[in-house]
Amino acid sequence: MFDYRLKVFHTVASRLSFTKASEELHISQPAVTKHIKEIEVQLSTKLFDRKGTSIQLTQSGKILYEYAEKIRNIYRDLEFEISQINQQHKGKLIIGASTTVAQYILPEILAKFNAYYKDIKIELLTGNTEAISTLLKEEKIDLGIIEGESQSSYFDYKTFKPDEIVLAAKSDHLLAHKTLQVKDLYQLNLIFREQGSGTLEFIQNRLKEKEINLSELNTVIQLGSSESIKNYLLHSDCMAFLSISTILNELKNNILTVIDIKNFSIERDFHFILPKGEQSELIELFLRFAE
Repeated sequence: MFDYRLKVFHTVASRLSFTKASEELHISQPAVTKHIKEIEVQLSTKLFDRKGTSIQLTQSGKILYEYAEKIRNIYRDLEFEISQINQQHKGKLIIGASTTVAQYILPEILAKFNAYYKDIKIELLTGNTEAISTLLKEEKIDLGIIEGESQSSYFDYKTFKPDEIVLAAKSDHLLAHKTLQVKDLYQLNLIFREQGSGTLEFIQNRLKEKEINLSELNTVIQLGSSESIKNYLLHSDCMAFLSISTILNELKNNILTVIDIKNFSIERDFHFILPKGEQSELIELFLRFAE
């Protein structure tokens, strides 16, 4: 029921890419552009600014995105409340999620899901991307949600949510509010996640594209969770690459800050990881709910 043009805008705004939106919606890029233009004409405003090969939301675009998110959630709630009247769902779903997703993104979704489907029991197992992939391969979970970049022929993958990895430090750090060059990373004391972490994999791959070798950076310590890293940052002059999803409260309360690196960003998508083939009714139900 979600208005299609609004759905197109919401997808472009979430991905900040016309190309990714066309791939996700299975329509041509000109069709995506046409829908956006129609909304801009209707509202008499510009929704996106082009910055070289990338795009950014204008102030009007940011406002529309906030309302589009609210409208999307209202439609979703409506559909699932009607579904609950028409059909009773029962069973158990075992979900595996990498630590960032499990700690910062899933709790709200699971709480809402349980409010609608009280007869569906959910068990959540947490581990890094490598561990979740192993659990699914061994059929110990029904589906996984991961943050890693590598993909295996054993599984099917479906986009869950976009994310960005940023360089963070305590708010009173000497380099707070400074813009660094990517080569400056060699001069910093850094903290990284443990081996097997999907976040670490993304960081390593993006740095490699800039000819920065992770093994040559000054890694002070590797820690097994974002919470551990955040607390370490507060008591040191180290910096760390963290998912923006993990530090929203710290940024809001001016406890941590984001350090800008010129011409360098790490954008990614969280993915559902699924067994090959047709999915069970419970899995399909959860995927639709979590969209």
